[in-house]
Amino acid sequence: MSGTAGHDFGHLTPAAAGLGRVFARPKMLAALCVIVLASLGWFYIALLVAGTGKAFGGFGASVLQTLCGPLRDASWSVSGVAVVTSMWGAMMLAMMLPSAAPMIMTYAGIADTAARKKERIVSPFVLAAGYAAVWFGFSVIAALTQIMLTQVTLLDATMTSASGLFSGAIFIGAGLYQFSAFKHACLNHCQQPLPFFFTNWATTTRGVFRLGLKQGVYCLGCCWAMMLVMFAVGIMNVIWMVGLAIVMTIEKMLVGRRFTHLIGVALIVIGTGIVMAAFAAHWPARTS
Repeated sequence: MSGTAGHDFGHLTPAAAGLGRVFARPKMLAALCVIVLASLGWFYIALLVAGTGKAFGGFGASVLQTLCGPLRDASWSVSGVAVVTSMWGAMMLAMMLPSAAPMIMTYAGIADTAARKKERIVSPFVLAAGYAAVWFGFSVIAALTQIMLTQVTLLDATMTSASGLFSGAIFIGAGLYQFSAFKHACLNHCQQPLPFFFTNWATTTRGVFRLGLKQGVYCLGCCWAMMLVMFAVGIMNVIWMVGLAIVMTIEKMLVGRRFTHLIGVALIVIGTGIVMAAFAAHWPARTS
């Protein structure tokens, strides 16, 4: 009798049995969950960037023009809000799921041990769904904020900040938040998910989804200010997307505050430089 974590696949064909063994391993599922969902997010962002840059021709160009049109002409129309929200949702999958990998893998490790004891477990996809639901909620708020900022001309038609003072204020605010007690409290839960899972362990789909929601809230409390930096650097700035995603992932994998404070100082310095440059650009030139 062959099986994985107490499951018998002897009655299945070799191909079906192999697939069954994969899906019976929580750690394997967790890894697939992060890779697949984050990849979908990055793929969608790549389509948006390519469409905005007119890199495709023919039928592809017309499809992407329809998709990206509301991004350039942000409005309160249903289609405009829906497409802008979908863009932010893709950004959340691409940037935040990798940073949640340690938390999801921690859950998968506990679930894997429970499965070997033939105890009931719930798929890591359910945990990830609860986590993602929080960030999709943030996506709606970010999309509405983007449209509002565009209408008051703080963002231009290319989704880039039109004000140096506005950009600098975002950087400085995000940097200061790195030193706040609330940031540190949320970061503690993100850096040490094991005590949270042992204290709040659930064996029902609804319970595990709720665990994902709670972890998503902690992550939101940890990272929301850094996500707002995208308003300052350009919402479709892929280089900053990758950089911030790496920073937030490293921050959750480390212990202590040194890295968090270092990033805070860097953000404040960048913001101060942007503000000074904005003032210098509008300072009346001295005549001799």
